Amino acid sequence: MSKERRGSDWALFRRLLSEARPYRLHILGLLVVGLLAAPLTALTPLPLKIAVDSALGSHPLPRWLRPAGIPPSRDLALAVAVGLLTVVALLRQLQELSSQAMRAFVVEKQTLDLRARLFLHVQRMSLSHHDVRGTADSISRIEKDVRDAQAIVVESLFPSITAGLSLATMLAVTARIDWQLALVALAISPALFIMNQHYRRRLRPQWHQVKQLETSALSIVQEVLGALRVVKAFGQEHREHERFVELADKGRWARLRLTLAEGTFGLQVSVLTVIGTAVVLFLGVRHVRMGVLTLGELLLVMGYLAQLYDPLKTLSKRTVGMQSKLASAERVYALLDDAPDVLEAREARPLARAGGAIEFRDVSFGYANGRMVLHEVSFAAPAAARVGIAGSTGAGKTTLVSLLMRLYDPTAGRILLDGVDVREYRLCDLRQQFAMVLQESVLFSTSVAENIAYARPDARPEEIVAAAKAANAHEFIVRLPQGYDTPVGERGMMLSGGERQRIALARAFLKDAPILILDEPTSAVDVRSETLILEALERLVEGRTTLIVAHRMSTLERCDLRLELEHGRLVVVRSWARAGSSSVG
Repeated sequence: MSKERRGSDWALFRRLLSEARPYRLHILGLLVVGLLAAPLTALTPLPLKIAVDSALGSHPLPRWLRPAGIPPSRDLALAVAVGLLTVVALLRQLQELSSQAMRAFVVEKQTLDLRARLFLHVQRMSLSHHDVRGTADSISRIEKDVRDAQAIVVESLFPSITAGLSLATMLAVTARIDWQLALVALAISPALFIMNQHYRRRLRPQWHQVKQLETSALSIVQEVLGALRVVKAFGQEHREHERFVELADKGRWARLRLTLAEGTFGLQVSVLTVIGTAVVLFLGVRHVRMGVLTLGELLLVMGYLAQLYDPLKTLSKRTVGMQSKLASAERVYALLDDAPDVLEAREARPLARAGGAIEFRDVSFGYANGRMVLHEVSFAAPAAARVGIAGSTGAGKTTLVSLLMRLYDPTAGRILLDGVDVREYRLCDLRQQFAMVLQESVLFSTSVAENIAYARPDARPEEIVAAAKAANAHEFIVRLPQGYDTPVGERGMMLSGGERQRIALARAFLKDAPILILDEPTSAVDVRSETLILEALERLVEGRTTLIVAHRMSTLERCDLRLELEHGRLVVVRSWARAGSSSVG
């Protein structure tokens, strides 16, 4: 399990409150509405006291409830009791409805804003971060943990404040009626506090474990659905099912243990409050017999006692139940506080359009686990050159081009673009200089036109069509059911491999970047598609610095510069002017 940054509850509360600052007016309104619960709660048992003492007994109505000009009577006392009961009940319902509506609005708004921030932050994290943690971990934190974290202030902290105020109000009123009974009722508080601290420290680490197990189960689902064709081809559905069930079952048992622990705490709280209620009832009856209290006052005290213990139980259970949400907040902030490995220089240079001259100077790269991928790679390519990069799987070809785009930063050495270290450029400007066509084209589950325009979202329809024609894609696109508006399905699976590749080429044409990266773009297509793609590539590479990644040197014969990597080391560098043929590969 990844080790999260764990701080005190108050440190987390302070951060959550600072996050809530933009919504302070909404939260202030919510707090004011919540505080209205205390006086309404104090009024709730009063009608019963009036009915017993004034409608059935001979005690006069409280002065503030006597209507002016109407003589006191038992019927009047009964009418006041019924009217007060109705009004208080209606006001409490309105207060609860207003509180729920305002709480839902604030929580949903805060959740959306924090999710958006976290999603943007996750996209800005370097690939090393996602290589180590996996995408399922980030998805779980964005989707599940953010909501729990944002609910702490509105659904846990402020209700605890209103519960504390209600507790103080009930205690003050009870003490005014009979201070001895109030003292007895409050005697259970030290035991509740000790139990609360014990369970709080015990439950937080267990919630971290549960969330990590749930993330691991989610990662299996994501991995299997992303590779469903492979799973089906090898008939491994039952094996993957067993893997998922094994992890999900561990999570189930961990949750059951937490539920049992929280239930045990709730039972202990209930036993303590029952003992307190029983002792107060015993002493209260004795006080009625002694004439210290009236029967109506005893009923009022017992009503207040129930109202006093409710917030006391609420405070205790919320503090323990809040551990799940605090664990979520720690997971969210641990991700949000992770600084990207690839940082932009404080005074980064703008870059409108690069010339395309590339140079690697003694570049080495290794992952966080210490595994080195590249060792002291050095070469130089002039602008508009065609650079072939060959090597077996795992030799470091993809890592080399990733370093050029600053998807990673080198462990040692420098990479220059037009004579300037790429780390000195603004990141967004630097990455605008590259267009990529990969071996496995990445399409999004939108329309054909939107996939082509991904390179330039503001492109006009005629520009999209022109790019598709240049990529030899226009003919098959217009034959689709909805033409350019046809959805391509998840990862473009509604199209063939050759069609996906030509849409990726159209995207590169539309971007019109000065540097082109081709990662074996024809290795997974049929002969006819390969011919069309190669024809389009010849148009695309013209006048651009082009890096062509391949497994074999023989496919790179027409390149100006040929590099061969072996176990991360540059073993062959060949450079010459292009021959008469202009074939890409």
